[in-house]
Amino acid sequence: MVLGLQIAVLLGAIYLGVRLGGMGIGFAGGLGVAGLSLFLGMRPGNIPWDVILIIMSVIGAISSMQLAGGLDYLVSIAEKALRRNPKHINYLAPLVTYTLTLLAGTGHTTFSVLPVIVEVAKGQNIRPSRPLSLAVVASQVGITASPVSAAVIAMSAFLEPFGVSYPILLAICIPTTLIACLITAFLVNTFLPNQLNNDIISAQTTISRTHKEIGKSAKLSVLIFILGIVAVVLYATAISKNVGWIKPVVLPRNDAIIAFMLTIAALIVMMCKLNANHLVQTSTFKAGLSACVCVLGVAWLGDTFVRGYIEPIKDIASTWLTHYPFLLAAGLFFTSMLLYSQAATTKALIPSVIVALGITPEHTEHVHIVVASFAAVSALFVLPTYPTLLGAVQMDDTGSTRIGKYIFDHSFFLPGLSVIVFAVVLGFGLAPLLI
Repeated sequence: MVLGLQIAVLLGAIYLGVRLGGMGIGFAGGLGVAGLSLFLGMRPGNIPWDVILIIMSVIGAISSMQLAGGLDYLVSIAEKALRRNPKHINYLAPLVTYTLTLLAGTGHTTFSVLPVIVEVAKGQNIRPSRPLSLAVVASQVGITASPVSAAVIAMSAFLEPFGVSYPILLAICIPTTLIACLITAFLVNTFLPNQLNNDIISAQTTISRTHKEIGKSAKLSVLIFILGIVAVVLYATAISKNVGWIKPVVLPRNDAIIAFMLTIAALIVMMCKLNANHLVQTSTFKAGLSACVCVLGVAWLGDTFVRGYIEPIKDIASTWLTHYPFLLAAGLFFTSMLLYSQAATTKALIPSVIVALGITPEHTEHVHIVVASFAAVSALFVLPTYPTLLGAVQMDDTGSTRIGKYIFDHSFFLPGLSVIVFAVVLGFGLAPLLI
C-alpha cells in the first residue's frame, strides 16, 4: 500500500513537472520530495550540489562569452560554412549544430542557424525538413559530448572513481555521437525523398535576417573560452589515475572545473571590458538557471526514491542489465523523453545504475555499459514540444517540417532514433577498448 502511494507521488511529480515545463520540472521534483518525506516516511536523498555548482560556473563563462558577442561570432562562422557548400546541406547542418553545441555546452545556439538552413535548403530544391531534423537532433546528442555540458560533467563525476576519467569519457562520447550523426545524415540523404515540391517553392516567403557586427571582443572571448576548455581537459588528464602527471592532486577535478570556468569568465569580463551586471540578461544565463533548478528538483526526487528501495532495485536491475545491457539505454531513452534534460536524467538514474550493476573501484567490469548507453539521455526529440524542435517547424515556411497527428509521426523521430541507436552501438564497441 505504502509502496503504491510512493510510486504514485513519484510519477505524479514527474507528470506535473512535464506539464509545467521549464523550471517547473524542478519545482515539481521538490514537491515530490516533500510528499515522500513528510507523509510517506522516506528519508530525503542527497542534493546534487557538485553538479549544480559546476553548471553555475560554466554558465558564468558562457554567458560572458555571449555578452561579448562570442556566440554571434561562432554562429557567423557556421553561416558561412553552410552558404559556401549548399549542396551538402544534409551533412553540414548537423555538423554545424553539433559543433556549436560541443563548444557552447547548450543546444540553444541552434536557433540562430535554423533560418540559414531553411534558406540554403530551399535554394538547392531540398526539403528543409531533412537538414532541419538532422540539425536539431545533432544539437541534442552533442550535449553528451560537450566538455562543458552539465550532463558530461555529471557523468564524469560519477564514473571517475571507477577508472573512467574525464578525458576518456570525452574520447568515447565525441567520436561515437559524431559518427552516428554522419551515418544518419547519409541514410537520410540517400534513402529518403529530398526533392522539394516546385509548387511549394513558388509559394514560399523570404526569411529576413539581421546580421550583427562582429568586433574584436567577440573573437577574443571565443579564444579565451576555447583555451579555457583545453586547459580543463589537459588538467583533468594530468591528474587522472591513468596519467598521474600531477601528484599530489591539490585541486580535485570538480573544483578545478569550477575554478577554471570562473577564471575564464573573469578574463572575458576584464579583457573584453564588459559590464558584469548585464550577464543576468543573457539567454544563456536564463537557460542555465533553469537547468540548475531542474537538476536540483528532479535529481533530488530520484535519489530520495531510489535510496528507499536500493536493495530490491539493485537485485532486479543487476540481473536484467548484466544479461541485457541495452535495457539501460532504453531506460535512459524513455526517462529523458519525459524529463527533457540530459543532465537531469543523468543525475537521476546513473548513481542507482552504478549500484545496481555492482560497480565498485575493485569491480569495474560493467562500467562500459554505463558509458556506452550515455547517448540515450538525448531523447528530447521524441515528444514534439522541445523549443528547438518547435522553432524548426515554425521557421520552415514550406510546410515540409511537420509535427503530425499521432504525436510521434513527426520529422525528427526517425533521424533522432537512428542517431541514438548508432551512438549506443558504437559506444558498446569503443568503450570496452578504452576503459
